[in-house]
This record gives sequence, structure tokens and C-alpha cells, in this order.
Amino acid sequence: MLKRYLYNTDPEVYEILLKEDKRQENSLEMIASENFVSQSVLEAYTSTLTNKYAEGYPNKRYYNGCEYADAIETLAIERAKKLFNVNFVNVQPHSGAQANAAVFLAFLNPGETFLGMDLSHGGHLTHGSKVNYSGRLYQPIFYGVRKDTETIDFDQIYQLAKEHKPKMIIAGFSAYPRILDFNKFREIADEVGAKLMADIAHIAGLVAAGYHPSPVGVAHVITTTTHKTLRGPRGGMIMTHDEEIAKTINSRVFPGIQGGPLMHVIASKAVAFGEALRPEYKTYIEKVIENAKVLAETFMQRGMRVVSGGTDNHIVLLDVGKKGLTGNVVADELHAIGITANKNTIPFDPHPPMITSGIRFGSPALTTRGLGKDEFKKIGNIICDLIENINDETIKSKLKKEVEEITTQFPMNKFRLD
Repeated sequence: MLKRYLYNTDPEVYEILLKEDKRQENSLEMIASENFVSQSVLEAYTSTLTNKYAEGYPNKRYYNGCEYADAIETLAIERAKKLFNVNFVNVQPHSGAQANAAVFLAFLNPGETFLGMDLSHGGHLTHGSKVNYSGRLYQPIFYGVRKDTETIDFDQIYQLAKEHKPKMIIAGFSAYPRILDFNKFREIADEVGAKLMADIAHIAGLVAAGYHPSPVGVAHVITTTTHKTLRGPRGGMIMTHDEEIAKTINSRVFPGIQGGPLMHVIASKAVAFGEALRPEYKTYIEKVIENAKVLAETFMQRGMRVVSGGTDNHIVLLDVGKKGLTGNVVADELHAIGITANKNTIPFDPHPPMITSGIRFGSPALTTRGLGKDEFKKIGNIICDLIENINDETIKSKLKKEVEEITTQFPMNKFRLD
């Protein structure tokens, strides 16, 4: 219906959206941060709740006419609490970055010190990057991974925490393929009197389904996006077990960093949480992890270097520098044959973030689309063939046709969850 109206009222926008539909249909989406939502989530997202201002919280709004906004936000909260087995949830943050900003505002004063993962080792922009508010307003200290194992260096975290006495420690990442040990982070935080923030934006779906240890009851506060592995709309969320922390967090979200919440997004969050509570969602996450492992194993069997030697989650980080290539070049060449991934720094990367030595792959979107182990092995081999023949136009043309065969075999309209 939306496209029908747009076709008549704004054909220029309609044509662009149609091209994006075709791009998603005709390519293999392997960006670890992306996924495909159900028709139900899309329907809630385009609902008339987009018209409604609802500043405040359920039953404590500044505007009238919020009775149904209250009902939908309460439903989203209750479903999230059940999904993660947590006492308090704020579903209003517009994004994961906004959720993180609210926690910073709750636990830190400007200029105070926190400990976060180095962006080049797998951390996130909002964990202290100098170009982000987290690095401009606060004082970040960075930890990283060990050179020999490329896994988190807890000895380094302990030493840095003892030396700098941070007010907060962040356990979280945007490009780390291994399990996070929240208990170790909490032990260090307690020893130095720091609050522990767990940013589970990437692994929220794995945590919800029981395939990754939960930070609930371990971290003082938990932030996440609601897309990625959670397979909901683009948005953020904050959780905690502590009632006093919950009150502070609520005030830092509104009026601290945001005005009116996006009620149509909250409605689609409620739908996504409902989907994640179904038994089939756990099966989906099991396949997400299984497919990522197959991809990593395929790369290694072909002589490629995978950061940390494999994966425990949905992320596979490939070192193309060992093949004399850079991440930006390989990402562009992948895009040309119909595979969408992103360049990414790897630990101790000699290249800057706009060039990089790595490519980050993720399995959630293609798993949603219905691809399984056989397809991921085939895609892994296509990627390796491209890397090994980066300048051979004949081979690249052949690989593009192989990608087209896979997308044709798994059309987008077949995976819809409804």
C-alpha cells in the first residue's frame, strides 16, 4: 500500500526505494550489523503511531491522547523483560549509540575516565573514539586483545583498571568473534569500584536465545540495539536489574538526551520481541552460529587467515592483508559481484580505518533469508576465489553469476516470518 501511494504521489522517491528493494533481492547481505525484519515488524513501523508525540513514560506523559502509546510501550517493555529475564527495561533510545550516551550521562561526569575496547581491536565508535562524543566529552582508556590469541587481554584490563581507576568499564564490541566473559569484567570492575556496562548490540539475539552467556545480574547496566541478531527495527534499548539505576537511566534518556520517543519504532520493537519469544527463534540463532562457523572453516581450509582462528558468534573477521590486499579494495570487489560486506580493521592493523587489512562478515541476514551450511560453504569459496583472482575479470564475471544463482534460489519473499 505504501509503495502504491508513493508511485502516484512521489515517483522520484518511489523509484529510489524500488532500486533498494532490488539491491537487497539481488545481493548477498553479509554485513554483521544488518538483518531482514518480518512483514509484521515493517507493518508496525509504518503505523499511525508515527503521528503521535508521547514525551515521558507510560502513564506519565506530557501530552494527552497517549493511552495507546502507553499500551504499546508497556507491551514492548514486558516482552523485553521476559525475553532477557531482566527487571527493568527502557525501550525509548533511538539507537544503540543513544542508549550508550544515556549510560555515560548516568554514570560519568564530563572529563571522567572509563575503560573501553580499542576500536581497532574490535570496539565500537561509542566506546571512546576521539571523533565521537564518548571520546570528546569523557576520558577513554583502551584495552585490546592479545597478539598471540587475538582474544581479550584480561591481564591488560586489570592493570589499566588498577592504574587509572575508571568510573566505568565497557564490555562490548562491534567486531570481536569470541564469547565475552562478563564475570571476569565484573570482578575487575568491583575491585576498582567501577560500574560495568555491557554493550550487547551484536550478540543480543544470541543472549536472548541462550547461546551466549547473559550479562543480566552481572553488569550494572546493559545496552543493545534492537536490530542485528535481535532482528527488529533499527533502535536501542537499556536494561538493568537495579531499581535505582533504572530510575537514573530513565531520566537520562528523557529528558536527558531525547524528547519524544519514536512510538512507531517502539511498536515494531514489541513485534520483534514477540517473534524472539517464539521457539523457532532459538532454532534461527542456532543456525546463525552454525553458518558463521562453516564460513570461518571454509576460509581457513582455503588457506585464508581468520582473526582469532574462528568464531563463537555470528561474526567472521578475515585478514586479507596476508594476501597482499586491503579491506577497502576487497569490499568493493565483493560488492561488484553481489556480496555486501564491510572493510574492518583487525587487531594491530597497519592500515587506517578507511583502508584496513580486514573484512567483517556476518551470518544473520542470510540465515534469515533461508541459507544454510551448504550455501555458506559455497559463498565462502566464492569469496576465496575472488580474493585469489582479484584482477581476473573473467573469473569475477563467473563468480557474479554464481551469486545470482544463489539469490534466485532464495528469493526474499520466501523467508517472511509471517
